[in-house]
Amino acid sequence: MKHLVMIGNGMAGIRVIEEILQQNREMYQITIFGAEPHPNYNRIKLSNVLQGDTTIDDIIMNEWDWYRENNIDLHVNEAIVQIDTNNKQVISEKGTIVSYDELLIATGSSSFILPIPGADKDGVTGFRDIKDCETMIKVAEKYKKAVVIGGGLLGLEAARGLLNLGMEASVVHLAPHLMERQLDSTAGAMLKNELEAQGMKFFMEKQTAEILGEERVTGLRFTDGSEIEADLIVMAVGIKANTQVAQNTDIIVNRGIVVNDFMETNIPNVYAVGECAEHREVTYGLVAPLYEQAKVLAAKLTGNEVDGYEGSIVGTQLKVAGVDLFSAGEIDEDDRTKSIKIHNDFDGVYKKILIRDNRIAGIVLYGDTSDGQKLFRMLLKREDLTGMTSTQILHTPCGGGGGGEDVASMPDDELVCGCNGVTKKTIVDAITTNELTTVDEVGGCTNAGRSCGRCKDLVGDILAYTLGDSFDKNAATKKTLCGCTTLDREEVVAEIQEKGLNSTKEVMYVLGWKNEEGCSKCRPALNYLLGMLNPTEYIDESNSRLVNEKMHANIQKDGTYSVIPRMYGGVTTAEDLKKIGEVAEKYDVPLVKLTGGQRIGLFGVKKDDLLPIWEELDMPSGYAYGKTLRTVKTCVGKTFCRYGTQDSMSLGIELEKKFERLDTPHKFKMGVSACPRNCAESGIKDIGFVGVDGGWEIYVAGNGGTDLRAGDLLCTVKTEEEALEMTSVFLQYYRETANYLERTSHWVERIGLENIKEAIADPETRKQLVERLEVTLTRYTEPWKEALENKEIQEKFYKNRQIKVEVN
Repeated sequence: MKHLVMIGNGMAGIRVIEEILQQNREMYQITIFGAEPHPNYNRIKLSNVLQGDTTIDDIIMNEWDWYRENNIDLHVNEAIVQIDTNNKQVISEKGTIVSYDELLIATGSSSFILPIPGADKDGVTGFRDIKDCETMIKVAEKYKKAVVIGGGLLGLEAARGLLNLGMEASVVHLAPHLMERQLDSTAGAMLKNELEAQGMKFFMEKQTAEILGEERVTGLRFTDGSEIEADLIVMAVGIKANTQVAQNTDIIVNRGIVVNDFMETNIPNVYAVGECAEHREVTYGLVAPLYEQAKVLAAKLTGNEVDGYEGSIVGTQLKVAGVDLFSAGEIDEDDRTKSIKIHNDFDGVYKKILIRDNRIAGIVLYGDTSDGQKLFRMLLKREDLTGMTSTQILHTPCGGGGGGEDVASMPDDELVCGCNGVTKKTIVDAITTNELTTVDEVGGCTNAGRSCGRCKDLVGDILAYTLGDSFDKNAATKKTLCGCTTLDREEVVAEIQEKGLNSTKEVMYVLGWKNEEGCSKCRPALNYLLGMLNPTEYIDESNSRLVNEKMHANIQKDGTYSVIPRMYGGVTTAEDLKKIGEVAEKYDVPLVKLTGGQRIGLFGVKKDDLLPIWEELDMPSGYAYGKTLRTVKTCVGKTFCRYGTQDSMSLGIELEKKFERLDTPHKFKMGVSACPRNCAESGIKDIGFVGVDGGWEIYVAGNGGTDLRAGDLLCTVKTEEEALEMTSVFLQYYRETANYLERTSHWVERIGLENIKEAIADPETRKQLVERLEVTLTRYTEPWKEALENKEIQEKFYKNRQIKVEVN
């Protein structure tokens, strides 16, 4: 078996790996080095993360388990710093040396930081990866004035996100109108007016001369001498190919790593793909051409015949701060072009088609992009427009949302998903061949909608057209458990109960899973559902757990782990403190830190030290990695505090001891405050308790993360016993009705608080919920003691490493 080494863990490179695995999964042993601490994620949706519309977890495209399942040796947070093409080896920044038969460079690009005085100050960032998002989110917690340099797509998306974070957002742009590469001056002006109405400020035709401030930015000065204040400066003026790893080798590098039509460099067995590659003197920053390159390279590496990559004419379909845009080809008229224009200022719609020699030469659409893919096809094919009227050219029967007749008139080769190059025929063939019935299934089979997701409505229309009378609109758009099944959570639960299914394998077989092994999404979900439905007989399947739960530790960005023992209610003893100190010293733990959950965490622990550390601590796990109770934060309460009305430590300890290890759809946290001053932050916990005269107020569905949400008052109780009972009732109802990986905040918003109150109002219902929860609680044991007593687990833990992360 040949050894394929890939430098980079981004979208283009991983698409090559996915294609290789589909074509010949036994051909290569695969090793991947990624400079970031994350698995492969959807960089297109970083703006959604910044704007608070989604989370980092939601944009992960290939989970940790995907690498494990495909026997991929993954090194995260470990950049390659040297390529030895003579000995066919790569060397990492940590000293790891790996030999290769085939080497793929997929290092992507990075933000271009303007070389101006002050660009190295604290408070200057690009907008290219998760770290940049996290930086902006953190800065927004303390500062209020943000300036984005660059009025292109990324700059405007960054500004929109900063507005959502509560900052004042100003955009500095050198050109006279926004997005000058995609829009003409009319569309650019319309976009500027819309964004100003949303709260953005603009400084047009301004060039930055200097970033002001001492260590941290305080503003910037333009070349005309004027200045503006700034606490944060985001550079969004372009990208540059990451070619450093190819420097000082014989690999030819220009703007990018130079490749031929088969993505080969000038060095045998060395390839480049994606934003770091330069093909025919062009580098690409959009995902569609990168995926075209990936398909060609995968075919080359698996020995399949393939036409070479000839470059791409890029059609850009975007949504900028809620406004739809489409652009392709030329933007501005010249002496040889004629144009068709529609400008409906009232509805905010602008369309311009440039025509030269009776063929489309350029497209600019603003506000209504339904014509986009049809016009783009006409541009690519250089269709002769002779005899067509302007109305016929701009009328779009296939514009997303028309249904049967509209889709019927689409040519088979019309692009539906521009990001992934998926045509109507590809989708129709997949539907008929694989008996697909949902949009998610189509995406899983063809990749349509898997990137930006904007074509999903049109995919639904194609489903309706292809399936005809058998099409079920509700079923087509329903949220299935994963792409392996057409069933949603409720249907899977009903089938498990009706058929008495007792294992994940049995569920997959009996319910007709498309992938007989399941995937990293459905296996943990099924394992949870089976344990929740049948707690006394079901045997937990550790191989179906999420990777952190399998390790009983959170993997850190450098590949080491955290060990966080339980401290009930944040209360500890001198004996436990001594043990933690002795272990930290013995195993040379780099960081010992008080966590936000009132515990002491050991960070930077090596994988081989995890079991012996837990054995010597002999303390219960704090489950900092689990989909279960994390912490119960408490104040000191009336025992010590003169404002306290209740004994918060006592209730907090009781809650934590009772519910520790309980499997839940997602992690949950509690807080117990002895008075309305709320020192334990009970109002932003999944379940929070606030002491009042004569009892406790119970708040639910709070969230203190980036998606900040204040808890809702569930009820008021008089005693600790009632507080424990209502917690049991709420948790069990959450366990039985929430989707797997759905936080309580999202669950309550989806179900409705009043509906939850109504459902648990009946005393008999509450009694049954409590009884079912009590039965479940009897099934749990301390995971580390189980691991220490089980030789098979120890052997797997130490020797069977399918994801390897170097930590030296």
